[in-house]
Amino acid sequence: MSGSGGAKRVSRQRSVTESLLSIVLGIEAFVLFFAGLVAFGLKVLEPAFPAWVALPAAGVLILLLVATTAVLRFAWGRALGWVLQAVLIALGILLPMMYVVGGGFALLWIFCFTRGRRIDASRATTPQGEN
Repeated sequence: MSGSGGAKRVSRQRSVTESLLSIVLGIEAFVLFFAGLVAFGLKVLEPAFPAWVALPAAGVLILLLVATTAVLRFAWGRALGWVLQAVLIALGILLPMMYVVGGGFALLWIFCFTRGRRIDASRATTPQGEN
């Protein structure tokens, strides 16, 4: 008996839209890590909350961004991505530079969303043998 245990599992082919949006969310998670450090260092949550609250709050948002990359194939996953874009812009209330950073990422999200859908639609109408 071989150790393979049966048939190999075939992984699902991700759409271009999913791939592009996953990249945007991954980069946003990376940037949000540094925004959390800035919020902690500048103590932007005081006096309402202790400064250290900024780190776990950023961590939760980072986990949400990363988890969203796994559900982008569903309509509700893409909707969650749109909500997260609004959240990043809204962080400008605490760190005004996040208006610019969040706005830039929202524009990138819109570009990747529209361009990815266009490429996916083009691939769907093109026969498999042609490239």
